[in-house]
Amino acid sequence: MAETTEGQILNVNADAAAAEMAKALQPLKIVYLSESGGLFNADKKEIISAINLDEEYDSLMDGTKSWVKHGTKSKLREFNDLLQLLPRSSSIAVIHPADLQKELFTDTGAGTLVRRGQKVNVTAKISDFKDIELLKQTLVRDREALDARQTVERYVESLKEREFTALHDDGMEGLAIVLPPQKDGPQLAQLATLTLSRAAWLTNLSDNLFATIRKDFPKLMWTVKQDDENLTWFFDKADGSLTRDGEVLFWYGVESGDEVRSLMIEFNKHGRDIFGDINLESKLAKAARRAGEILGGGSQQRRAYSTASTTFSSSNVIRSSRPNQSLQITSLARSYATAATTNPNPPFGTKNATNSVPAKVALIGARGYTGQALINLLNVHPHMDLRHVSSRELAGQKLKGYSKREIMYDNLTHDDVRRMAEKNLIDIWVMALPNGVAKPWVDAIDETGGDNLIIDLSADYRFNDSWTYGLPELIDRSHIASAKRISNPGCYATAAQLGIAPLIPFTSHQPTVFGVSGYSGAGTKPSPKNDVDNLNNNIIPYSLTDHIHEREVSTQLRREVAFIPHVASWFQGIHHTISIPLSQSMTSRDIRNLYQDRYSGEPLVKIIGDVPSVKNVSGTHGVEIGGFQVHSGGERVVVCATIDNLLKGAATQCLQNINLAMGFAEFEGIPLKAQGSGGGMSF
Repeated sequence: MAETTEGQILNVNADAAAAEMAKALQPLKIVYLSESGGLFNADKKEIISAINLDEEYDSLMDGTKSWVKHGTKSKLREFNDLLQLLPRSSSIAVIHPADLQKELFTDTGAGTLVRRGQKVNVTAKISDFKDIELLKQTLVRDREALDARQTVERYVESLKEREFTALHDDGMEGLAIVLPPQKDGPQLAQLATLTLSRAAWLTNLSDNLFATIRKDFPKLMWTVKQDDENLTWFFDKADGSLTRDGEVLFWYGVESGDEVRSLMIEFNKHGRDIFGDINLESKLAKAARRAGEILGGGSQQRRAYSTASTTFSSSNVIRSSRPNQSLQITSLARSYATAATTNPNPPFGTKNATNSVPAKVALIGARGYTGQALINLLNVHPHMDLRHVSSRELAGQKLKGYSKREIMYDNLTHDDVRRMAEKNLIDIWVMALPNGVAKPWVDAIDETGGDNLIIDLSADYRFNDSWTYGLPELIDRSHIASAKRISNPGCYATAAQLGIAPLIPFTSHQPTVFGVSGYSGAGTKPSPKNDVDNLNNNIIPYSLTDHIHEREVSTQLRREVAFIPHVASWFQGIHHTISIPLSQSMTSRDIRNLYQDRYSGEPLVKIIGDVPSVKNVSGTHGVEIGGFQVHSGGERVVVCATIDNLLKGAATQCLQNINLAMGFAEFEGIPLKAQGSGGGMSF
């Protein structure tokens, strides 16, 4: 709240108020609390550790990063505008509320640290340096050996004949020189020298320099004295290390075990001389030893690997300017902590919540059961603004079940949709039409060249490679998060894929799915398959071969699957009994553990020991998988899966895909109980 000079009370945006306070107070840090825990990079599926705006802002805002959209772009713009008005040492931390105490009162941190940083220049020739004398002074900085100046003079001369890359800011507060791999040594680039002043630590130029090095050199090695006061910072930047005789060899980007062994053998044999005669630190160390011999040990180099000015102790500055600093020698990167999981595609959850701007939605084909189920979900979603609902049969009638605004059913034509798309009136188009009908509406939107999100609930685009198949538990979530055209999976197909996928590496032949659906799956148009009298005490098989979902499941799993669908007398819910031939003998426990591991952390998938029932899953938003009965021969297992065909089989999955693609929390608007893990469903 705010009060004007006249005494009027105003509602003020909290972020705007915090920004105005920061301008007045000029703080060292501004902390924003966010349920997402930081700025989330959906492409890499991780919270971003740090952003240096001077170096990265333009590339982040140019539209080439799929994860920088909606609220993320707006927030970065706000952060940049604010930090331009604050001292360069100021920063912004975006963290989860649970991490506030850690952020304020300890040396560790989580979430995303945003700072202006310093723009890093890259120079590859001595003649390209604007001030050679400043370069030499920078290289001598903090070197107290008797022959340091002469050693640096000779080193600079040698660089005129050698390939190198120098990274530095305009004022040379930070300087790194990287040399390419030697022909007869380890095939890693070598950090020959790194010198950082007090100002470089305070403005986080140190991290900015190393981030640039890492981007330009995917494999790097360097050495540091074991007693270096900044040793933990180097551990933070490395993937691995090895200590020998007071020296520590660091490296990153080495993936081959043979390459690591070779590196260790070379270092154990030669120590810092692994770099040969091209390393400035090695030259300075030798100069210091010579000086010690000449002066009887009275004058020696203070620290062979220079990382700070001699006029201050860098350790305290590191702790105050890098909130993730820890006294333990371990991985210290600012990160979003998650429990270890065996799920290769874990949920994004609230980490995906980068957008809070309401999205305008148009629903084309809203007469059916799925359309109504989706309307109910949109009604409780805090960021969904349903604007248009189109149905030829219901045009002119008032929409029921939506309380955010009064909406009358439209009968939108293709031209209407085209005009709306041209004016950018809609953010999300949902096609809830029968198979084979959506294309003219999709074409009308595509013709405008817009990038608004389209989700098709029919089968029309499930086999189109230019569309993203939207089954978040099995499809890389980052692909869905960056998609503009999403084909929503079929109800039968969703349950079948989730029921088979963990065993695909262990199948010997074609799995067979015996599926039974409630009659809501047959739609609202009258037919024998949704005639209650016809279904009474009855079960009706149909499309006994070549059902569209058979093709869909086989395509997505890359394994031929047989599917036999049936319709029964209940209204909603599907049960699959799936027979899966095994390529090796397995026990029921083995298989159940396999499923629990694969769906670890998935709130919409529940793994149980018993056979799941339609009665228990009907009206809920997830899938139950169980049974896991292995044939006495040990080479065939029967797995059962149940799903609500209107919810996780259609509307809920549609909303899950919308959330991912629009930058909302993945399960926003989906009624969940307390989150579970280990494959435990909680809807």
